[in-house]
Amino acid sequence: MHRRARVPALLLLVALLAAACGGNDQPGSGSGGRASSSKLTVFAAASLTKAFEATRDGFQKEHPGVSVTFNFAGSQALATQIQQGAPADVFASADQKNMTKVADLVGAPRVFAQNVLEIVVAKGNPKEIRSLGDLARKDLIVVLAGPEVPAGRYAAEALAKQGVTVKPKSLEDNVKGVVNKVALGSADAGIVYATDVTAAGDEVEGVEIPSDQNVTATYPIAVVKASKNQQLAQAWVDHVASGAGQAFLKDAGFLPPE
Repeated sequence: MHRRARVPALLLLVALLAAACGGNDQPGSGSGGRASSSKLTVFAAASLTKAFEATRDGFQKEHPGVSVTFNFAGSQALATQIQQGAPADVFASADQKNMTKVADLVGAPRVFAQNVLEIVVAKGNPKEIRSLGDLARKDLIVVLAGPEVPAGRYAAEALAKQGVTVKPKSLEDNVKGVVNKVALGSADAGIVYATDVTAAGDEVEGVEIPSDQNVTATYPIAVVKASKNQQLAQAWVDHVASGAGQAFLKDAGFLPPE
């Protein structure tokens, strides 16, 4: 009687051990066997929002079980977060300066796109803004990105080249903040990337800045050394630089790297 009682207990133990061993083949287990689910976190400049979100589906189809999430913000803020140990797999900056800040925390950077500046104005351009010089008019409310933000630094450089002095009503933490202020009617104009005007659609309009007055923004990308998924992070970098990735960047208004 005692021996019979043991049989179910032994069978239960065997079943539990088998289930535990078989668990290693389930998605997301992280150990050999079948395809596992993984999460890739990309820190990217706010101006890359539209292009990166557009190219995500293609990347995820090429890598079944992979989920890509983004942290979009000013490049200076992202660099600081990486320095503080924030969990990032890839960093895409809107300038070389902020990539250099984290040089010891990332792999070799690769330039994957360029951008130019444009004046963003309200729909219909009711204030009839035609040039950088117009931004100095006292009847205008102008907002710019802060001097620590790549777009803000580029804007300051462009204005300085033309000898134009602008007193902005506010300095935004990222370039999207400038677009939003103009779109909402809180400002008459600002200086952003041409891609941001495109991304805003019908909410705003853009006034082109001549090439001899403009500033070219260079975008580098790199794998974060602390990433726990180096191969997948490198795959994202390669995807962005590939024909498919470059096509989405072009559609968003970015220029190819030189």
